[in-house]
Amino acid sequence: MAAPPDRVHDTGAMIAGMSPHPTPGLWVFCTLPDRARAAALAPLAAAWVVEEDGITLILPLDVAQAQGFDTALPMARITLQVPSALDGVGLTAAVAGALAEAGIPCNMVAGWHHDHVYVPADRRDQALALLQARAAAG
Repeated sequence: MAAPPDRVHDTGAMIAGMSPHPTPGLWVFCTLPDRARAAALAPLAAAWVVEEDGITLILPLDVAQAQGFDTALPMARITLQVPSALDGVGLTAAVAGALAEAGIPCNMVAGWHHDHVYVPADRRDQALALLQARAAAG
């Protein structure tokens, strides 16, 4: 197994190197209290979060529809290609700030390898262009 790439800690380097790319498909944030049902759907989810109020799953739109979840807000996912460090500071703020200035809601989900930005599907292209411009500005 190859060693993981060096993690980027520097704020400016994370922003300049974020290289945002859209991910195919649409996603829906779904919530349910039933742990057994959540566990059954988990292999289909992009991510899941266990909270006191319930379990949140990020499911593909077609799965969410088939399961009867509210799908009124399908989201597009933009993946930031920079291998940011989990203890890096500023990338989330730069992304959320750039999108907030344009009135684009976003939900950030960080994994070990990449950060993922979920935006309303109809705002994906605008969000992508803004993030590319933000990366170019450094």
